[in-house]
Amino acid sequence: MNNKLVLKNIIGFVAVFFALALNTAKADLPDFRDLVKQTSPAVVNISTVQHAQRTNALSQQYGAPDDMPEIFRHFFGRQFPQGPRQPRDHTSLGSGFIVSEDGYILTNNHVVADADEIIVRLNDRRELEAVLVGADPSSDLAVLKVDADDLPTVELGNSDKLDVGEWVVAIGSPFGFDYSVTAGIVSAKGRSLPSENYVPFIQTDVAINPGNSGGPLFNLKGEVVGINSQIYTRSGGFMGVSFAIPINVAMDVAEQLKSKGKVSRGWLGVVIQEVSKDLAESFGLDRAAGALVVQVVKGSPAEAAGLVSGDIIVKVNGKDVYLSSDLPHQIGRLRAGDEAELSVVRAGKKKTIDVEIGALPDSNEQFLSSRDAQSERQSNRLGLVVRDIPESSRSGGSSNDSRGAETGVVVAEVNRGAAAMAGVIPGDIITMINGQRIQSVAEFDQVVADLPSKRSVPMRIVRRGQASFIPLRVD
Repeated sequence: MNNKLVLKNIIGFVAVFFALALNTAKADLPDFRDLVKQTSPAVVNISTVQHAQRTNALSQQYGAPDDMPEIFRHFFGRQFPQGPRQPRDHTSLGSGFIVSEDGYILTNNHVVADADEIIVRLNDRRELEAVLVGADPSSDLAVLKVDADDLPTVELGNSDKLDVGEWVVAIGSPFGFDYSVTAGIVSAKGRSLPSENYVPFIQTDVAINPGNSGGPLFNLKGEVVGINSQIYTRSGGFMGVSFAIPINVAMDVAEQLKSKGKVSRGWLGVVIQEVSKDLAESFGLDRAAGALVVQVVKGSPAEAAGLVSGDIIVKVNGKDVYLSSDLPHQIGRLRAGDEAELSVVRAGKKKTIDVEIGALPDSNEQFLSSRDAQSERQSNRLGLVVRDIPESSRSGGSSNDSRGAETGVVVAEVNRGAAAMAGVIPGDIITMINGQRIQSVAEFDQVVADLPSKRSVPMRIVRRGQASFIPLRVD
């Protein structure tokens, strides 16, 4: 009897425990209802129309089927279109949000690109025609304006204060379903994507699908912290990885578009690469971090400030550069004429360099390298046959010699050895090994002869006009 009573008490205790645990778990989950009621009136649906052109040459030439030559009627029969093919309008759908009571709206550039008409539908079902104030393809942002007053607006937050793991909410029109709400957390910050060099994206696991583009990403305070822009997908649908433009970046771009009609970004004038573990060891660093300068653009702010190939930029104005992709983000947010303090590591020693930031050119500097050659020799330690570059064939590019031309030796042949293991191929131009510049075959031979054994050293090469450092280990 006592055993039954004990068992009954245990069962009751367990039931109470699980009930309390369930209530506690529910209490820890956020409630988004008030947030959605507060913010959704300022979220808009954006549809665009791109007028098609007549492309059917036969229809244009002959008009209706009755005007068609008999031979065409015989061969095509009923399969031929009955009457001239009419042009069809192409439509697309996206989202946006209102940032001012007088009708300024933010969205993605790709939502409105090449649109002949832009229609904005408000939460109260009003439809207004919008004009494009300005667009910036580099950041995938666009500013629209509708003719209306006293519109509901969103409250803007500070994306710099957003934390990984923080709850966020997206409101938009996926697949045309208006005002759909999805929630998730911030997965990472400062993500770089191949198509966008100047946007430190916010990565989330919020469900984003076609039609969500341009819509707002809210924090739990109901503040916009990002603009939903892209997804990573192999199927065309959501796969758990989505990206948003930080609102601080977006508003900076928006203000420039409104005031100037274009966006000005800071420019340093360097080609950089990631610092791998092997490269960090070869440069004498205790960890793999920073942006490794592989090329300095001739006439750039970087050249004027004294930056050289082989410098590793680890801080900009006191802010750490962990990945090479951090550098364009930080420099791009500065203005032309701003002074920046760079912390660099040169030859294993820390150095501070002050630089006046320039304006990002409309097109990137092109670097040309020649493969013409004169003398030819072979290095037994590396297994390379290299040649001098004639003075007449040196042009363009950036280097740090007194003539401003790329110097080095061109690889004519790669045999078995350390260079082949490092990935060197014929046509590569070797400009620096272990921090020492190479200007001739004779210098190359001397530097290679003095290389330490069984230790990685950095070697700078130029391949098809693009410079990079690779770790070289000689046994």
